[in-house]
Amino acid sequence: MSEFFHNTIFLSAAAGWLAAQILKTLIHMLFTKKFVAERLIGSGGMPSSHSATVCALATASCIKYGSESFEFAISLILALIVMYDAMGVRRETGIQAKLLNEMIAIFAEMGRRELSPDEKLKEFVGHTPLQVLGGAILGILIAFPICGMIS
Repeated sequence: MSEFFHNTIFLSAAAGWLAAQILKTLIHMLFTKKFVAERLIGSGGMPSSHSATVCALATASCIKYGSESFEFAISLILALIVMYDAMGVRRETGIQAKLLNEMIAIFAEMGRRELSPDEKLKEFVGHTPLQVLGGAILGILIAFPICGMIS
């Protein structure tokens, strides 16, 4: 188990995710003036924790195994797929959820029953290209010191 927690590839990816989640929470709190604990584990927002995680993974793989290694190739392809998905399908899902929630609110104003907060669709699902880029840069920057400090 000790070897697992000295694995720079794993630690880079985990640190990328953690840093993005903390930053996402702080940025959300800065703009809304409210602490929302769900932001610590939730998806969507700036920076993308998915992008930070996979870019830290790919960067650490490149540092440790080299740019010609299969480890780097696999992690790079994974990173590209995850980031593309975050900006595409997942983002569209969030946009649709927002529209459906607005429609439900209109029906509630017309006398229909109102949904509880638990029944509303989650709107923070995907990312804008800027959020993905922010997460990617964060992940890359996090991998370098981790791979340099623990080797």
